[in-house]
Amino acid sequence: MIKIVKCLSLLLILLPPERDLAQPPQSLTLEQCYQLAETNYPLTRQRALIEKTKEYNIDNIRKGIYPQLAVNGSATYQSDVTKISLPPIPGLNFNIPTVSKDQYKLYGEVTQTLTDFGINQQKRAISATDAAVQEENLNTELYKLKDRVNQLFFGVLLIDGQIRQNDLSAQDIKTGISKVQAAITSGTDFKSSLNKLKAELLTNGQHTIDLKATRRSYTDMLGLFLDTTIDEHTAFVRPVPPVYSDSINRPELKAYDLQTRSYIEQQRLTRINNYPQLNAFFQGGLGKPNPVNFLSTQLSGYYLTGVRLSWNFGGLYTYHKDKLINKNNQEMVLAQRNTFLFNTSVTLRQQNADILRYQQLIQSDNDIVDLRDSIKQTSAVQLQNGVITANDYLLDINAEAQARQDRLLHEIQLLLSQYNHKTTAGN
Repeated sequence: MIKIVKCLSLLLILLPPERDLAQPPQSLTLEQCYQLAETNYPLTRQRALIEKTKEYNIDNIRKGIYPQLAVNGSATYQSDVTKISLPPIPGLNFNIPTVSKDQYKLYGEVTQTLTDFGINQQKRAISATDAAVQEENLNTELYKLKDRVNQLFFGVLLIDGQIRQNDLSAQDIKTGISKVQAAITSGTDFKSSLNKLKAELLTNGQHTIDLKATRRSYTDMLGLFLDTTIDEHTAFVRPVPPVYSDSINRPELKAYDLQTRSYIEQQRLTRINNYPQLNAFFQGGLGKPNPVNFLSTQLSGYYLTGVRLSWNFGGLYTYHKDKLINKNNQEMVLAQRNTFLFNTSVTLRQQNADILRYQQLIQSDNDIVDLRDSIKQTSAVQLQNGVITANDYLLDINAEAQARQDRLLHEIQLLLSQYNHKTTAGN
């Protein structure tokens, strides 16, 4: 029994300590949220599938220049055959055999193209371009995640700021309670004033509860995108104002350009497919009669080799219209690209106006907060001296708190507008 206990103790010592993989992060930055959201989004798994499909397609196309092997066979019965009848010649026993009406043929043929004209290389280029278009379309869908992350991340920042401001208001109310209690003790104020301040402190606490509940709903939703647990202790790092410009570098533009290139490459393939083709071939097999010697009526082997020229003129009939269709497709992609640029430019102009508006509001907010803070400080002294009532003091506290809330709101809205601008432009 003692040996068993010792073995278990040693095993427990050797085992690695358990790690809490679901432990909430201590802090989160906006860039971390972008990366985690893209990594954990289910659509991201398509990236590896697109790459694998491209490799398989290109490998299959590359094998198109390898020698091609085909096996064919036939068994036929025909109503008549060629017969040659000659009058008997004295002294000669000469007889021309007659081919049988039932004929059989089984052969294999190896063909090697001699005039590729870059067709195989062109097909590989088209396959690679189509895969790149799919990947950019995937990047476009994943890029949309940034808008969702922005709304949730800055929403949490705003709530955190409101909670901090609410705590500051609670401290001001507690300061007023201390002053009123001192005044009651000295007989210069009434208990009703104290009760008003206590009631306001309770209301402040309720507001904090509402804010924390709202924050929890935001963090739960963001946690789904990041595939991680976020609790009330996770600190959201306030980002610095970004460097942004009106130049547009969205993944949609790359997708449009790649789609146009794909149409150009397809048109080039259509043109070279109309060229004549020259192939070397070797054919060998069994036949009755022998395909290269009709006088051999028995089943026998044969072979033949050479070169074969083929030129299909069917593609020339539709080449001109195919070229016009391809050109129209390129024009449609160009129209879509220009429409996207126009709509994006309109959005950027509106966001620039929002950024300027919030910057001007914040400048005004700073002056208002300074004035409201000065008034609040004066009110605290007046309350202590019994010059004003608790109601007057609460009004000044709430006015100063509202001014700070407005400034905080405008600061977060400015940051959100700046990062939305950066996201819209793709910079």
